[in-house]
Amino acid sequence: MTAPYETLELKDFTLQRGITLPKLVLAYRTYGRLNEARSNAILYPTSYGATHADIEWLIGPGRILDPERYFIIIPNMLGNGVSTSPSNLPPGWDGPMVDLFTHVDNVEAQRRLLDDVLGIETLALAYGWSMGAQQALHWGALHPERVLRIAAVCGSARTSPHNLVFLEGIRAPLIADAAWDGTRFTGRPDRGLRGMARVYAGWALSQEFYREALYKQIGFTDIEDFLVRDWETSFLRRDASNLLSMIETWKRSDISDNDQFRGDLGQALGALRARTLIMPSQTDLYFTPEDSLHESRQIPNATYKTIPSAWGHRAGNPVKNPEDERFIAAAVNDLLNE
Repeated sequence: MTAPYETLELKDFTLQRGITLPKLVLAYRTYGRLNEARSNAILYPTSYGATHADIEWLIGPGRILDPERYFIIIPNMLGNGVSTSPSNLPPGWDGPMVDLFTHVDNVEAQRRLLDDVLGIETLALAYGWSMGAQQALHWGALHPERVLRIAAVCGSARTSPHNLVFLEGIRAPLIADAAWDGTRFTGRPDRGLRGMARVYAGWALSQEFYREALYKQIGFTDIEDFLVRDWETSFLRRDASNLLSMIETWKRSDISDNDQFRGDLGQALGALRARTLIMPSQTDLYFTPEDSLHESRQIPNATYKTIPSAWGHRAGNPVKNPEDERFIAAAVNDLLNE
């Protein structure tokens, strides 16, 4: 069951792709209290396949984001099944429309939340992991005057060519399921979801993770047990159309793909004013340290710091890995205290 949340309804919302939805719903949850100066807000967007309930674990006293000091907002990414998504579009719109949303749309809906509901002008921090990091960097480029700090953990300003190949690799088993008719799912694609989960598991964690059998430290007996109880179980609770929708958003993630920068990534990266922490995992196989370093060198006031971890991409969401959580928490604390 999804944890409680609030919603903002935006009428006649025109997406970056040019489609106008009669109503767009942004689901969100807040933690902590906004101070009198309205200066302690942290925006923490969701990552691929996740809802606020999946990522709120790192909010708490002594955790990465402290609700006793900060007012933390988790906006659910469009396409994740809680905010407007293929699975909950109204009659007449609920078709094969998986290629709908961009991060420009996510940021615009989040901007409306800050302006129209919460009354927040400036963010103390935009924090995100993976697709959440993509949204945080979009905020820094599109609204540089409103973001004081960015922590982009295991993410990117533009999806790299190799990352695109990875995305096609996890998409392929999903649409190979017999339930996919070429434009939509006619039933639940359990085989496709299981196949997608197993392909993903080979990318999200490093060679060292499997070689050293680190899955045993978190309660799994062998690789098959890990694949079934962790990966397959996680994907089988998702909606396949939503997963495809978020893949399309991810494929097209690019902070320069908008009317302001017109594809000039260097100009977009140079527009960031925020103190920016670019923090990849040293063993991430698809948001690689090399790609992150290349982007960080083009960002004014950027600090580049790798997470020394064998957990691959998952090092950036260390729900089962206290050592990586401590490393990230210390880096974010340093950033917030600057």
